Amino acid sequence: MYRELLPDRLKKLWESVEKGLLSSEEFHKRQELYTLEYRSEWQNALLLNGFNDLRASILSEIGAYTGNPDMKEVEALCMQALARVKGEWREKVASPDKESVELFYNQSQGMLYELMWWHTLIEDLSPLAYVVALHFARLHACGNYLDFGCGVGSGGLLFARSGINTTLADISSAALDFSSWRFSKRGLSARHIDLKECALPENSFDFITAMDVFEHLVQPEKTVRDLRNALRPGGFLFGRFHAEADEDRPHHITLDFGPTLAALESLGFSRVWQDRWLWGHEVFQAR
Repeated sequence: MYRELLPDRLKKLWESVEKGLLSSEEFHKRQELYTLEYRSEWQNALLLNGFNDLRASILSEIGAYTGNPDMKEVEALCMQALARVKGEWREKVASPDKESVELFYNQSQGMLYELMWWHTLIEDLSPLAYVVALHFARLHACGNYLDFGCGVGSGGLLFARSGINTTLADISSAALDFSSWRFSKRGLSARHIDLKECALPENSFDFITAMDVFEHLVQPEKTVRDLRNALRPGGFLFGRFHAEADEDRPHHITLDFGPTLAALESLGFSRVWQDRWLWGHEVFQAR
């Protein structure tokens, strides 16, 4: 395991290009090589037994869970999922209050397909931020992990495969049921928390991820307080605290992160790392 995280390695490598010590062609070759290492770690964590292709494994997994043996149809549902999620939001959420947002995530049929397709890495490599997070957790000897807003559980699978004690939390019972099924299918153990029914346990974790979560929240400042209570002193919160307006994603309801960042500061969090090259994630450490 490298002691430098992928975004830091790539940023430093590009500085060599700017100094004339490395050609841009060589930079892109090394970037592809370094990123491949992270892709392999992600793929190996998610693959079902008998598969060596992540796309095929994920489609098979969805098909097995939903009882649909037609992989072409499953793939079509995945590719149409973002539009389906947008339609579900327009139908169910007149205004983004807590109750209607919870109902949307709890009943969405498209979200499972949309998240699983994202995790194939076919269209977007940003799920590899979970691998960045895992390497950060290893470097700091973190042993008790929470994936807040876990969705379908892929990040939790990555951490659990690495032997880290893993808890997953979400407001979607459907997502939690699917995540639990995925863990069981692999013989892995993890605790799943339905946030509609249970609060996070206090003083329990030394590492929490909130991957692309805060833009979905009705009360992000309250969530900061909840996560601070769940963290042990000195624990880390890894997340992305910015988003842009996107007409295809009306469920991104928080775009001003000033109050969230102010809440982090007021509760004694300090920024200890930032991805300044790839996806912009940040790590805050609790006092």
